[in-house]
Amino acid sequence: MLARRSPPIHELSGPAPSDGEVETMLRVATRVPDHGMLAPWRFILYRGEARERVGRMLANLAETREGPLDEARRNQELTRFSRAPLVIGVIFTPKESTKIPEWEMFLSAGMAAMNLIHAAGALGYHANMITNWYSDIEEGRRILGLAPQERVVGFVHIGRHPGGTPDRPRPDIAGLVNDYAGPWED
Repeated sequence: MLARRSPPIHELSGPAPSDGEVETMLRVATRVPDHGMLAPWRFILYRGEARERVGRMLANLAETREGPLDEARRNQELTRFSRAPLVIGVIFTPKESTKIPEWEMFLSAGMAAMNLIHAAGALGYHANMITNWYSDIEEGRRILGLAPQERVVGFVHIGRHPGGTPDRPRPDIAGLVNDYAGPWED
């Protein structure tokens, strides 16, 4: 896990994980803390031609919002979901609960996304998770298959990669950890 990196999405290549590998990844993804056993997450698979169809809809939505797109900008949207052979949307699906706060459910969904990334790595794939502009607007979420109350945790792009992705600077944990010293005081 210390070797995990996020390679550029456009460098991920096929073949895509098999159906069995995808099932294994998703089984691993769901083995997270889930107070109340609510399963406040679900997954959407974007593969095959569906990736191009989503790209066309996102390009049209971008043009509606921004006006006519130049060729480079249009191509950016057309290829959003087709750069990697598989994209798995990790979707937060809040559940009704008088006991479990929504923020805790959202954290569980985030953990499912991280487990998915680790599972992909354990199977020899590489992954990169993004959200992007279309995750924050109602029409974008609708295009991507979300219900109105759902939110995007991330889109995990999965494929093969030759490696060599440079590491980025990581936080110094010494400044992030301390022993408990009693209640916080102002």
